[in-house]
Amino acid sequence: MLFVLGYFIIELLASIKLGISIGFGWSVIWVVATSFVGALLLRLSPYAIMDSFNTIGMKRFNVLNAQNAAISYVLGAILLIIPGVFSDILGIILLGYTIYLRLFTKIPKEKNYKQGDDDVIDVEIIDSSGSNDANSER
Repeated sequence: MLFVLGYFIIELLASIKLGISIGFGWSVIWVVATSFVGALLLRLSPYAIMDSFNTIGMKRFNVLNAQNAAISYVLGAILLIIPGVFSDILGIILLGYTIYLRLFTKIPKEKNYKQGDDDVIDVEIIDSSGSNDANSER
């Protein structure tokens, strides 16, 4: 409850500050334009999410990065739809994070183990049912 109240206070103060800075008419244009862009991005979200998960097959993304990109894309679009300056800033940050994931993250290269590598532990598995049969034959 306190978090929601704090969010509304920050949203109100940011909207008033923007209204004073650029004027009421431009503030209305800002809110309408970001809502339109957010609705367009949300409408295109199935394609963006599918593209994120297709990059898993191309070995460019791992599942966690694809999931993070999809979630931040959808939440960013929803925050752009919500009227207000603070929600628009949060939406732009989330969309920027999506762009960062798409452009700059790569799957770390797998370490190739060679025979005799010190990092490999050799384990022998003994079947317990086979050991009982061997004991009963003695």
